[in-house]
Amino acid sequence: MTHLRGRSVLRLDDFTQAEILDLLRLGAELKAAKRGGYEAQRLKGKALALIFEKDSTRTRSGFEVAAYDQGAHVTYMGPSGSHIGHKESVKDTARVLGRMYDAIEFRGFAQADVELLARHAGVPVYNGLTDSAHPTQVLADFMTMREFCDKPLKQVSFAFMGDGQDNVALSLAMGAAKLGMRMRFGAPEALWPAAEDKARLAAAAEVSGAEILYEADPKQAVQGVDFIYTDVWVSMGEDDSLWEERIKLLRPYQVDAALMRAAGNDAVKFMHCLPAFHNTETAVGREIERRFGLSALEVTEEVFESPASIVFDEAENRMHSIKAMLVATLA
Repeated sequence: MTHLRGRSVLRLDDFTQAEILDLLRLGAELKAAKRGGYEAQRLKGKALALIFEKDSTRTRSGFEVAAYDQGAHVTYMGPSGSHIGHKESVKDTARVLGRMYDAIEFRGFAQADVELLARHAGVPVYNGLTDSAHPTQVLADFMTMREFCDKPLKQVSFAFMGDGQDNVALSLAMGAAKLGMRMRFGAPEALWPAAEDKARLAAAAEVSGAEILYEADPKQAVQGVDFIYTDVWVSMGEDDSLWEERIKLLRPYQVDAALMRAAGNDAVKFMHCLPAFHNTETAVGREIERRFGLSALEVTEEVFESPASIVFDEAENRMHSIKAMLVATLA
């Protein structure tokens, strides 16, 4: 994996098929080592800065535990924990942190900010999520698909149901395009990816032989797939005023038992990057029920809690795939 040493991970567009597959293999090896009790620490003496403009459960936990397991130290900087973007420019912050830390993780809003960090830090920078990309999530997703499907990834078919302009949807599509997979966007035409995103995906798919398709009929979108994936209908940072419009557009794309059956595959699995609005056990869930009379949004409780749901395996794999990225780029 020395060919990845010193690399930043900003979006999957920047990686080849072979490099992505190498990261997935290393993630599986590190997961087996952790579970088997023979993990070797390859990052002793390393220090990692975690910058979070947006709060997180899986991304923060994944980076912290991965670093600790490998012997590295982390410094967490929450939404009010640094001067970045307020009293100090992203460029200046990059040059300061790059002299103190061996790598920087950034979870925030603008993709331009994480790219600016990478240009000026002088150390690897990792995109923990921006408005347009979520590469560490997708590495975990493909790692999970390999665990739950006997087919090579090139033969795997999956559907993303919901907002096709979502950062996770676009990152999944780029990963699928790089790896030669078959992916369908199940979304209303108004929420299909923008023309420039379609062009990027088509260019990558032409190289690998992938199929990236767009389908407005939800049942057609899932027909024959191995995995059905969804995400929240209004992303973190978007205005709450979007809920009414998104619910009207996306209600037909809710992943319920009928949609799972429409896949025509008894082994079809359900995936979600989390958090999910599948019941009224959260403040947001209760507010949605009060305003719109819905007890679930993008996925029903029945599907979320079913044997077909592999969302917590997927969540665990955030840590293993992040660890692979850290080891490959820093060790």
